[in-house]
Amino acid sequence: MEKIQDVLNRYKEDFDLFATPNEKMEYIFDLGKKHSTLPEEAKNDDTFIHGCASPAWLVGECKDGKLILKGEGTSEMAKGMLTLLLDIFSNKEVDDILSFDPQELGQLGIVELLSPVRQQSLEAFIQKVYAYAKACKEKENGQ
Repeated sequence: MEKIQDVLNRYKEDFDLFATPNEKMEYIFDLGKKHSTLPEEAKNDDTFIHGCASPAWLVGECKDGKLILKGEGTSEMAKGMLTLLLDIFSNKEVDDILSFDPQELGQLGIVELLSPVRQQSLEAFIQKVYAYAKACKEKENGQ
């Protein structure tokens, strides 16, 4: 099973290939072309990512000690970032997520390219991921 750090390292290698911030941003937009959508009934206040710069939703499901995430964003940037972040966090063991330090996303060299509003969006996404992971952990422990 691939760990968060493994996926992060793979993306870091990809981003290191790009010489300019524009090339890195273009890569994020390209990732958005693989973006998935959610059924309309999954887009509600519970799944809405409050604090995101453009409307986005995140659904989390616990399955066999793993957190399965699905999401949808409306802007090109949100679609790209969601695709990237879902690849990093989805289908990972809950303990791997809960022990991961989100500051490590800085290794990718893209966080500083995001506007302050987009950085807040990233933080809102991560908070939602951790809330889902904590809920899974509590469910696992029978709480």
